[in-house]
Amino acid sequence: MNRLPPLRLLHVFETVHSAGSAKRAAGELNVSLSAVSQALRQLEEHIGTSLFDRSTRPAGLNEAGEILLKAVIENRERLAEALSEIQALTTQSGTSVTVACTVGFATYWLMPRLEAFYLDHPDIAVNVQTTPQEVPHMPPGTDIAMRFGDGRWNDGDMQHLFDEIIEPVCAPVLAERLRKEDRNLASAQLIHVEFPDPNWVTWSDYFVQTGQKPAGTSKGLKFSNYVQAAQAALSGHGIMLGWRSTNGDHVQKGLLVPIGLPVMRPKSRFYITLSHRSRNVETAQVVIDWMRMTADTETPEPV
Repeated sequence: MNRLPPLRLLHVFETVHSAGSAKRAAGELNVSLSAVSQALRQLEEHIGTSLFDRSTRPAGLNEAGEILLKAVIENRERLAEALSEIQALTTQSGTSVTVACTVGFATYWLMPRLEAFYLDHPDIAVNVQTTPQEVPHMPPGTDIAMRFGDGRWNDGDMQHLFDEIIEPVCAPVLAERLRKEDRNLASAQLIHVEFPDPNWVTWSDYFVQTGQKPAGTSKGLKFSNYVQAAQAALSGHGIMLGWRSTNGDHVQKGLLVPIGLPVMRPKSRFYITLSHRSRNVETAQVVIDWMRMTADTETPEPV
């Protein structure tokens, strides 16, 4: 078969899968159930094989259907990426810069400092894109990525921002309560942030690198978002690994306190990556220079 099926048939096919049934797909597409069934039959006739296992209710995809679905999704994503690239080519440059970073970095380091940037540069808008990765990707339209790692990336110009410092911290109320109960601070419940990113530092990494032993309550609380974990620590629910980049302000303000366990200095560092595809290089460099100046003026050691 050399001729591709009509896009409308592929759209119906994907909608049936995502909706979970032909009936629900008909509702989403605002067409009759018979129209959906007819589109699926036309698609199967075009391809020359069945795409569904109709022995189940609702019918599920068979092996051929799974292959086709994967191709449809991959090509839709590629098309969306191409449209983003085209949009980036036609976007006016010079007045805005887009920065990609983690939710924690954006919430606790970048956003609180942007007010000072705008006082000096009211004509530049900084757009912030948050990602779950410690090494954010830079799709078309993204000028800068804040990354934690070894600095070995080839999609942009790398500039060192600061070294990271990590140490266990908790809310003062928890520290005081544990002292009154004459309990070891390290025996309190631990707060975990579970990222699939290999650059992320976990409690296991901390224990190995500092020679400490996990307490009996090391299972603790688990979060997939650093901001949620920080809120749990601020509320006194346990001890978390405080990163200077995200919890430094909390420690300086006394909202979180170090618990007296060793400080960890990971080999990975924070870098600013200026994308090779940026169309706002001069404006992006203004933002980068401000970030580096801000980082250089702040105390690198934990309080």
